[in-house]
Amino acid sequence: MKLWIKRSAIAASLVAVSAAGGWQYVQRNPRAEEPKFRTAQLDEGAITQVVLATGTLQPVITVNVGTQVSGTVLERRADFNDRVKKGQILLRLDPANLQARLRQTQAQLAASNAAQVLARATYERNLKLVAAGFISALTLDQGQREVDAAVANVELGRAQVESAQTDLDNSVIRSPIDGVVIRRNTDVGQTVAASFQTPDLYLLARDLRQMVIQTNVSEADVGLIKTGQAVHFTVDAYPEREFEGLVQQFRLNSASAQGVVTYTIIVDVENPDELLKPGMTAQTRIVVSSKPKVMRLPTAALRFRPDEDSLKAKGATPAASAASAPVTAEEKARADDDGVLTATRTGRKIYRVYTVGEKQVPKLHEVTIGIANTRFTELISGDLKVGDEVITRTVEAPVKK
Repeated sequence: MKLWIKRSAIAASLVAVSAAGGWQYVQRNPRAEEPKFRTAQLDEGAITQVVLATGTLQPVITVNVGTQVSGTVLERRADFNDRVKKGQILLRLDPANLQARLRQTQAQLAASNAAQVLARATYERNLKLVAAGFISALTLDQGQREVDAAVANVELGRAQVESAQTDLDNSVIRSPIDGVVIRRNTDVGQTVAASFQTPDLYLLARDLRQMVIQTNVSEADVGLIKTGQAVHFTVDAYPEREFEGLVQQFRLNSASAQGVVTYTIIVDVENPDELLKPGMTAQTRIVVSSKPKVMRLPTAALRFRPDEDSLKAKGATPAASAASAPVTAEEKARADDDGVLTATRTGRKIYRVYTVGEKQVPKLHEVTIGIANTRFTELISGDLKVGDEVITRTVEAPVKK
């Protein structure tokens, strides 16, 4: 029992000595405390600024093939994904009614021709009778009118025959272009009606080796978009592969949805292997600017803001100004100072970043920036240099149990 008490006393003494030594170490070494901030270094390297957008792949040229006549589909000669040539038959409609109408108009034309022959013969006979004094000139005039009416009826009959023949020809639906069948909307036995609106029978794409992406870009980014800019994009079908394109067109027609204004951007895409299919969703990155070697500031540092207690603490004074000219009283008093943008100088905005000062108090630096992406921002001017550590976020204190 005495031995156990003796051992316990020795252990307690060791714990006390260790605790006292640790407290003295902390007092003598204040930097041994846990850091309050996460930092990242400034470095030199390349920065590429992109605009992100989501779009849809589409063929460059698509044609909806319809019909000008109504009827029942009698024969179908083209199906999904079939490659067709210009003039190739896609389908046939039942021509029975159209053939009957053609025969009817041909018969009416024959009757009009016969009436014209009779009217002309009567008129020529009346000419001789008028000359002999057997009939009046009024009767001759009536004969002339009948001849003119017969001629008009013949022209009308010819037009009706041509119309009926055209309708009969249109019962055979042909491809207007060389292309591939993207969509087919009819089948054998289906009745199509062209009374009020032309029905869409097929959707043809001219060439799938050349495609476009139609994407929408917000109004905040349209000022960065220019024709000819490189575009990198991926599709879900090939997540391991990146495709490329070029900005081909910026359309001025805007669209607004829930208060967000967007503009349509058309991107040209080469598709020699036809891996890309119409309708695929493309996650695009439009390269608006790229610099091979600049001083890079971590973008997260621009979002960091110390709390009010840190700003009021001793030592939280701003470093040297980011530009050569001092900030004027008018600039400091700007009503739009939101804590991020403090002023503008020589046409550039001035931003605030912080480094860790004495006693881990944030130290303010004012900088001007250039191009940026989610990771890095170009540092144009300021008192920071390569290798300096800037604060990116606050370290959360551990939860006491």
